[in-house]
Amino acid sequence: MASPFWFVLSSVFGPMSQNADSVSPIRLAVGGDHAGFALKQLVVERFGSQVSSLIDCGTDDETSCDYPDFAVEVAERINSGEADRGLLICGSGVGVSVAANKITGIRAAICHDTYSARQGVEHDDMNVLCIGGRIIGSELAFEIISSFLGANYTPEERHQRRLDKILALECD
Repeated sequence: MASPFWFVLSSVFGPMSQNADSVSPIRLAVGGDHAGFALKQLVVERFGSQVSSLIDCGTDDETSCDYPDFAVEVAERINSGEADRGLLICGSGVGVSVAANKITGIRAAICHDTYSARQGVEHDDMNVLCIGGRIIGSELAFEIISSFLGANYTPEERHQRRLDKILALECD
């Protein structure tokens, strides 16, 4: 039986899993530059067995490199159908977010809280989560990523109307 705590959380934030270690059917592409490398490695270790497939798009060490390269790699995995969602990590999350949003089909956002990560998927069909490896710690990052992975787009009329307008911007 669910505890009253979970009942309150579910009534405020929607359904939540009580088993944080359950496997998600999501195929996740993960990438980041040198500033996000340490956190990316922790994420790969933590979530590798919690998603149906985890694709590590690099980088492979802390040698200085360019974040747009990893945004492109993650986006290509999503756009090809190889991955369902993406996670990008750089120092602040800003660079990878800006780069990823230049790519058709990608809806990326920086989220440093669980509400935005969940709501971004539910309302805006966000498919790439961006976080700053120099901004937040690993435990908070894990919670945010779990919220992102556990959320589903809710195609209510108002959400779909807004998403259609966003998609139309890609055609201009």
